[in-house]
Amino acid sequence: MQKIASFTVNHLDLLPGVYVSRRDSLGMETLTTYDLRMTAPNKEPVMNTAEMHTIEHLAATFLRNHPDYKDRVIYFGPMGCRTGFYLILNGDQTSSEILGLVTETFEFIRDFEGEVPGASPKDCGNYLDMNLPMAKFLADKYLTFSLYKANEKNLNYPE
Repeated sequence: MQKIASFTVNHLDLLPGVYVSRRDSLGMETLTTYDLRMTAPNKEPVMNTAEMHTIEHLAATFLRNHPDYKDRVIYFGPMGCRTGFYLILNGDQTSSEILGLVTETFEFIRDFEGEVPGASPKDCGNYLDMNLPMAKFLADKYLTFSLYKANEKNLNYPE
């Protein structure tokens, strides 16, 4: 079998950032999968499930309510390796073009106060696995060290 696209990325040189992982055609539409890499693979500790779960709830809620993108959001969810998230949008935009959206999303998470949306037994299958303080910490780290300083090295996959 052929390697899937995400296994062909050089994870040894991959920095936290925003990357176009793949583009897929669905009829006349293009779906773009973005790799929102929050930690340097194999160099930094991975994120724990509680903070990832919290980021997932907050980001998905924010994105699906965003005035400009809500109708284009297909999916937001965690990577199995726990180093980041995938965002799938309808449309063909570059990492640079969605950097503002990703920044807004993680500012929302960093600044969030209150009950995490969907964190109840009625709404979620694992509602107790949440860690808002750590999610906010990781969002701030991603903003400070990656998104606010984004350049070619963390907007385009390494060769």
